[in-house]
Amino acid sequence: MSNRPTGHNDADLAALASALGDACIRQHEHLVTAESCTGGWIAKTLTDIAGSSAWFECGMAAYSYEAKQALLGVRAETLHEHGAVSRETVLEMVAGALINSGASLAVAVTGIAGPSGGTPDKPVGSVWIAWKHRGGYPKAELFHFDGDREAVRRQTVAAALKGMLAMLEAL
Repeated sequence: MSNRPTGHNDADLAALASALGDACIRQHEHLVTAESCTGGWIAKTLTDIAGSSAWFECGMAAYSYEAKQALLGVRAETLHEHGAVSRETVLEMVAGALINSGASLAVAVTGIAGPSGGTPDKPVGSVWIAWKHRGGYPKAELFHFDGDREAVRRQTVAAALKGMLAMLEAL
């Protein structure tokens, strides 16, 4: 028996990824991921689906400030003024993912998975996720996940996939 939150085990993540892939195929969409705290876990979950090359464009794991700037075009001023874990940074990450890929739909995540690194303003488990459709307005949301490092990251992957599905349903 697992102590992970319901709806966030590997089978659940695979089911979300499969549903997302089916929706992308139906709607002729291609995805890109821009990941910090998940380190590529969203991209891995998506590419675990056979045939994902039909709808998955690429994934960028940008952990450091330098990588966020070089790969995603996050401005140094944004990182300096707001930090990596901020609405401003995740919005620049999701926009940069679309600019630097041929995808039509992007998700970006940045957060504090722990066990250290939290502050009173940004405790461990704080995660910003942003979604954007090419030509549309981005949506960003702050989550506060409980649990250890793996649990925070797993919940982030699930929330990112659910948000992408919701965005596709709204198109």
